[in-house]
Amino acid sequence: MTNTNEHQDSSYVRLEAALSARAPTDRTAWERVRSGLASRAAAEGLVDVAFERHDSPLGSILLGATDAGLVRIGLPTEDEDEVLDELARRLSVRVLGAPHAGVTEARRQLDEYFDGSRTSFELPLDWQLTRGFRRDVLRVTARIPFGQTASYREVAARAGRPAAVRAAGTALATNPLPLVVPCHRVLRTGGALGSYRGGTDVKARLLDLERAQ
Repeated sequence: MTNTNEHQDSSYVRLEAALSARAPTDRTAWERVRSGLASRAAAEGLVDVAFERHDSPLGSILLGATDAGLVRIGLPTEDEDEVLDELARRLSVRVLGAPHAGVTEARRQLDEYFDGSRTSFELPLDWQLTRGFRRDVLRVTARIPFGQTASYREVAARAGRPAAVRAAGTALATNPLPLVVPCHRVLRTGGALGSYRGGTDVKARLLDLERAQ
C-alpha cells in the first residue's frame, strides 16, 4: 500500500473525488463508466482502500477495506466526505468505491447481525487507524461478548492501565470500526450510556437489539 504521512499537506486529491469531478451530465451513463473504471482499477491493484455504502436499519453505513482487512466503518451520523478524506489523508490517496471481497463479507455479516442471526463478527481487521493504548482498548472491547457490557474503568484495566479511564473513553469515542468492534457495549460506571460516535440514540438501539436476542 502507498502510505501517506498523517500530517500530509491538505492539497491531496483522493481518487474517488477526482473521478466524480469529471462526471458528465448524463449520470446513468457516467455510473456505468465509473463502475467499469472502478472494477478495472481494483483488478489491476490500483486501489489501496476500497469502499461501499451499505443500507442498514441505522441508515447508510460506509465500509472501507484494505488488503489487510476492514479498516473503517462510517456510521450514518458521520459526514461521508470527511470519512473518505480521513482515509486518503492517513492511509492512501488511492481511495475508490470499488468491489472488494472483504467489504462484501462485512456487508453479509452486518445484515446477519441486524436480523438477529449473528452474535459475533468473523472479519479480518486492519488496525492502521489506531495505535498504542487506544488500539489496546479497542482490542479489549472487541472481546466483550454479545449482549454483555463493561464499564470504561473495566476496559481501561483490561487494557493494562486502570487509571487511564479518560484515555479509554477517547479511544472508544474515536473507534474507527464501530459495530464490529462493539464500543456500544461500554457504559459509564452505574450503567449510564456515555458517549458514542453514532450518537446515544444509536447506542441505545444497538444495546436493545442485543438484549432482545
